[in-house]
Amino acid sequence: MADASLTTRRHDGRAIDELRPLTLTCGWSKYAEGSCIVEVGNTRVFCTASIQDGVPGFLRGTDTGWVTGEYGMLPRACSERNAREAAQGKVGGRTSEIQRLIGRALRAVTNLEVFGERTLWVDCDVVQGDGGTRCASIVGGYVSLVQAFHRLRAQGGCEVIPVSGQVAAVSVGIVNHQPVLDLDYVEDKDALVDMNVVLTDDKRLVEVQGTAEGEPFDRRQLNELLDLAEKGIEQIIARQREALGDLLAE
Repeated sequence: MADASLTTRRHDGRAIDELRPLTLTCGWSKYAEGSCIVEVGNTRVFCTASIQDGVPGFLRGTDTGWVTGEYGMLPRACSERNAREAAQGKVGGRTSEIQRLIGRALRAVTNLEVFGERTLWVDCDVVQGDGGTRCASIVGGYVSLVQAFHRLRAQGGCEVIPVSGQVAAVSVGIVNHQPVLDLDYVEDKDALVDMNVVLTDDKRLVEVQGTAEGEPFDRRQLNELLDLAEKGIEQIIARQREALGDLLAE
């Protein structure tokens, strides 16, 4: 990517390789074992982590735990009211996909064999959506998960914190024929390429979801987008460390 391209400004004044303002607020929930409010620009997601006894049927009798995610958007999280999925009697395809993504991302850095037959549920509720809600859910879900495992250890439920590293996610895309980092809704709806990247703190890929909305993109463009994502996730992981403080030092 040519250095000159980095001077190009986007509709909100950001450089093409600049994240939106990110705030992580830990411990907002009185009852949950772990919790985090994620604010990414105008996107806001409330995350909680809850630990319950029992695991899915395929894990019963294995002395192995499970981590899974649930995701939802409140009716006025967007510009127009959406009906609650509970009122419709089923979970939509998009919601199911995001829930599976959250679970896969968090399990990638969790040792499931050291906290017994328990399930850690990470619930991510979007109260305001302006692009990047699934990525924000992973970022805040991880922060909530670490808090929850510390609570479990303090209660004698495990001897060590079953977390092997950090994981975070960010969106990248091609907008106006320019690769950009951390798309908001205005950019996302018109993007020529839309991609979500999930990465660990040692720069291993967990998932890449990339789609050409118009003209196909080539390997060079893919590499540019992955480089942008890696740069952004390094910054996000640093913010997770700041938010968790001593909890990650143990």
